[in-house]
Amino acid sequence: MSTLAKKIFLRSSDGMIFQVEETVALQSQTIADMVKDDSVSHQIRIPNVTGDILEMVIKYCKKHVVASSSSSEEKLKKWDTDFVSKMDRSTLVRMINAAYYLNIKDLFDLTCKNVADRIMACRTVEEIHDFLGA
Repeated sequence: MSTLAKKIFLRSSDGMIFQVEETVALQSQTIADMVKDDSVSHQIRIPNVTGDILEMVIKYCKKHVVASSSSSEEKLKKWDTDFVSKMDRSTLVRMINAAYYLNIKDLFDLTCKNVADRIMACRTVEEIHDFLGA
């Protein structure tokens, strides 16, 4: 990625600030809509996403920007699978919420599919209850 790329600052709900390239930030349709509005400053508040989750969202978006120009689709799918498989239930749910709020369709689909796969892997009703925290 070019060092001359336009930068956008994202502020999480807990006050963490992330500097990201515009191409990365624009993976989010919500941010893209905000950037279109000339009155929006270059620091965009993301009120519904904490810093730890926003950092993971940015990692995902960076990977997808880079991968769209270099990696094979198969390598990217493996990276995506590894990315979500390391998350515990709580993190996964917060990622789903962040992907939904930021309108990152591919991330939303990926995280929801992972939850569905984990539920399908449960063998008993009790295991499903444990996974869902019910």
